[in-house]
Amino acid sequence: MHTPRRKLLFGLPPDPTLPVAKLLCSYTKKGSNFSIYAVALTISLFGLITYVGDIKTMALLSPWQRKPQEISDAGLTQQPSEIAGANLTAEAVGVVPETCDLAHGEWVFDDVEYPLYQEEECQYLSRQMSCLQNGRREAAYQKWRWQPAGCSLPKFDARLLLERLRGKRMLFVGDSINRNQWESLVCLIQAVVPPEGRSRRVDGSRIIFTAKDYDASIEFYWAPFLVESNSDNPNFHSIAVRIIDADAIEKHAVHWKGADVLVFDTYIWWMNTLEMRVLRPGAKNWTDHDPILRYEAYERVLGTLRNWLDRSVDPIKASVFFMSMSPIHFESSFWGNAAGIKCAKETLPITDMAGVVSGTDMKMFEVAKRVLGSPGRLVPVGFVDVTAMSERRKDAHTSVFTVRQGGRLLTPEQQARPGEFADCIHWCLPGLPDAWNQVLSAHLLAARRRR
Repeated sequence: MHTPRRKLLFGLPPDPTLPVAKLLCSYTKKGSNFSIYAVALTISLFGLITYVGDIKTMALLSPWQRKPQEISDAGLTQQPSEIAGANLTAEAVGVVPETCDLAHGEWVFDDVEYPLYQEEECQYLSRQMSCLQNGRREAAYQKWRWQPAGCSLPKFDARLLLERLRGKRMLFVGDSINRNQWESLVCLIQAVVPPEGRSRRVDGSRIIFTAKDYDASIEFYWAPFLVESNSDNPNFHSIAVRIIDADAIEKHAVHWKGADVLVFDTYIWWMNTLEMRVLRPGAKNWTDHDPILRYEAYERVLGTLRNWLDRSVDPIKASVFFMSMSPIHFESSFWGNAAGIKCAKETLPITDMAGVVSGTDMKMFEVAKRVLGSPGRLVPVGFVDVTAMSERRKDAHTSVFTVRQGGRLLTPEQQARPGEFADCIHWCLPGLPDAWNQVLSAHLLAARRRR
């Protein structure tokens, strides 16, 4: 008589005790003197050994441990960057361990993998950052890879980040340096989004990039001091006397509510003077203000931001980051080039920082790290330190290959006067901000894994 083939239940093999059970039945039917206890023990041992072997084999063949081609055979996608959901994805790409210090290391020339995109291929790159288009003749600044000391920085994976952002809203809030970083991220992301699946629009102080297939947006919001100021107009903000309302944030923050990823920065606009003009309590207009040391005003503003985050952000649903200071390279003597003019004509990073004078106000750095990382707060803020790596990149600024306020390209005569016109604040793209986004992406994916 034909016996039906036993089906697998949840992928488990057939019961290995069946052959031994049949043997036992044959012994008992024949009236054998073989001890029933010995047979029972044999059944147990045989079953245990067989199942242990099967379980071990199944564990070795689990989707988390199989080779890529075996994962593909199991019905999962072969490329980690295309696996939806993200728990498996984050493990597959090797998120940096928390013990790894991404902030310190060295720049390694890499003309094979870098740049991560081409300037002319980025549809949404502004003329301000398009240094080659603006006349820069050498492109070595695009081909440096950041190598942290003692570990590796994962290669940027646009699809993986988009999966992390599926159905979500990522918002950069701050000044033109943050917009510089936003442009970099849009260029990195748009390479994997078809033209018909992406768009960009301006809505007041916001610039919004949308990846339609992912129902995701990556936005920038202009707020150079984070709080209200007399420089909040995104189109007309070149104001000599800058004044802030250090306790007023809601006018801006109403546009931030509901964002799933928030990335803040504020620094460059604080550096014109040692004092900041701050509105008095109850002031009726921008003329009613007092001068306050910028460190004190900076701490007060970051405290206002910190309080808003605790009131308005759900730490379970949202991730919050603060980008550290982006350095200025105005004094070529700081890195030993006494004959230089600001950052003009610099073509190489600083390889040895010994004896180099930093132009960054590290007291502001410490204030930001202390206030935003203060213990006992409801919403954790990831402090993303990109200052040390950026201090080395005197070669990566837009210099004279940029536009002036109003979008006018520097004329040849102006380019010939770098002492007056070189922009040693903003960065060419592709370039340094791409590394910032690699670091930010690693922090973002790590934050997701810990939840």
